[in-house]
Amino acid sequence: MNLETLVRIGSLCLLLASAETLHGIARTALVTPCIGKERAIKLSAVTGTVLAFGICLFQVPSIGLHTPLAHLALGIGLALFMAAFDIGMGRLLMRKQWRKIWPDFDPRTGNYLTYGLVCLCFIPLMVWLLHSN
Repeated sequence: MNLETLVRIGSLCLLLASAETLHGIARTALVTPCIGKERAIKLSAVTGTVLAFGICLFQVPSIGLHTPLAHLALGIGLALFMAAFDIGMGRLLMRKQWRKIWPDFDPRTGNYLTYGLVCLCFIPLMVWLLHSN
């Protein structure tokens, strides 16, 4: 893996983080007042995954990976980055305590963030499959 590939992956991470941040702001400001917090959080797992897929659809092919395993590794890396970003935003920006952060990752609390992260693991592979056909 060369420097250009790492820069492209880093750029994709920043693009996804920026889009998901705006997505969260829009959910809080526009959707939550209309349908309530619980339903908005569940809906945002779906819309966030679709948003990530759309971004990856255009960005992943230019990274230049050539194997299914490389694309799966990219997806796992993206999911880890986004989980760390979410935790970092919660701790540093929103000043949440750890006991308030972990429920965001627990589907039993009604939050489907973990499902979105699992989907993100496979999105680059799905994009590669779409582009290879």
